[in-house]
Amino acid sequence: MKRDFGSLYGLIFTLLAGIRLFFNAVIPLTDKTEARYGEIARLMAETGNWIVPQIDYGVPFWAKPPLSAWLSAASVKLLGPSEFALRLPFWIVAVLIALMLIPYGHQKKINGLIPGIILFTLPEFFLHAGVLSTDMMLSLSVGLTMMGFWEFTKSEKSRISGLLFFVGIGLGLLAKGPITVVLSFPPLFIWCVRQQISLKKIFQIPWVLGGLLTLTIALPWYWLMEINSPGFIDYFLVGEHFLRFVDSSWSGDKYGFPKQQPLGIIWVFLLAGALPWSLILLGQLKNGIKKVWNDPWQLFLWLWILWTPFFFTFSKSLIHTYTLPVMIPIALLIVHHWSSLRTKKPVLYMAIGLPILLIGIYFLEPTQKILSDNTDKNLVFHHKIEPSKLFAFPSKSYSSQFYSNGKIKVISPNALEKMIEDSTSFSVIIKKRQLEDLSPEVVSKLKLLIERTNDGLYQFN
Repeated sequence: MKRDFGSLYGLIFTLLAGIRLFFNAVIPLTDKTEARYGEIARLMAETGNWIVPQIDYGVPFWAKPPLSAWLSAASVKLLGPSEFALRLPFWIVAVLIALMLIPYGHQKKINGLIPGIILFTLPEFFLHAGVLSTDMMLSLSVGLTMMGFWEFTKSEKSRISGLLFFVGIGLGLLAKGPITVVLSFPPLFIWCVRQQISLKKIFQIPWVLGGLLTLTIALPWYWLMEINSPGFIDYFLVGEHFLRFVDSSWSGDKYGFPKQQPLGIIWVFLLAGALPWSLILLGQLKNGIKKVWNDPWQLFLWLWILWTPFFFTFSKSLIHTYTLPVMIPIALLIVHHWSSLRTKKPVLYMAIGLPILLIGIYFLEPTQKILSDNTDKNLVFHHKIEPSKLFAFPSKSYSSQFYSNGKIKVISPNALEKMIEDSTSFSVIIKKRQLEDLSPEVVSKLKLLIERTNDGLYQFN
């Protein structure tokens, strides 16, 4: 590994990981998703409630298991509440995944960091190496499950690999739920049938010990969560894992919003999220489908890649992040063809150039405006306001909750008028479309401090 990092590829990998770490520190938490997960982690660290994730004080968050929140909350406890602290665990996990792939580079007699470099040049993976979500931990879980199974079938000393398979499932249950099994087992089943893996080999998997390991990892939290927040199991297993899949406008959704997408859009997400390497793989597939079918390793990776978008093709509610778990096999498949790729150098340089270009794009005024319009950080930290006297009308954002350390309060029109009558000084974030809900007399007494596309920060004193 020392030789890997001492090479040009070591420098490139360090550069890519460093660029992502830079963005992790400077980009504010944006609404709704990332700021929501940031506030959940901040609340967990502040309240010390590590069992029931909360979306607001006393309001449980049932949509996702807590593994990602645990990591971010632990980082906040160590480093304090900041974007960098919240995102750091996901960057570390991304780097660890890249390092886990080093042996697969060595097997192809190339630098072991090449798989990790490819990973960090895949837009979807690069993005999630610092975005607050549950998807990076899901990717790690699916990766451990799939690779544990592969190594089990290929290794004579396969007990550790077999247990790794169950560790992946257990972590997946804490990362995002049973979807880990849904994304892993079908491609493994198809591969076993094609390779004619014997039942004897399957039964050699440490099912009893491994099953106990999975339950030990995941079951205690599910049990404690249901005890401390009754109704969670029904909402999470039935609602999040079935109703959301079949109905994009699911009326029971407590936290999300409709994500109706055109049929098959997940394939576009996959192609775009893996550029430019996805185009290289399509060229390889076009020239050798029969080779893939007869090559156990290629078939294993292609089944891993194709099953996830195939499954979500029929989902009524999806987003691009659902493709993240297949970025690992995409990188491994590129490595498999590395020695025969004639255009690998120009494609690699182009792929590396995009993250570098993003640094320049970040400092452009339009980029800064987009970021500013999607977070309340600048509003909360405005030098003329007191966080203890900050309100939101008619609702507060997750970013305003986070950056005010939970101090911002929602205010009603009547309460707003009463505070003006009492000459109480305060600041308030108001949605522009809601200004008409206030009387012209009230609005005239509010001083506009910051105006944005959809809202503004006002002050009365």
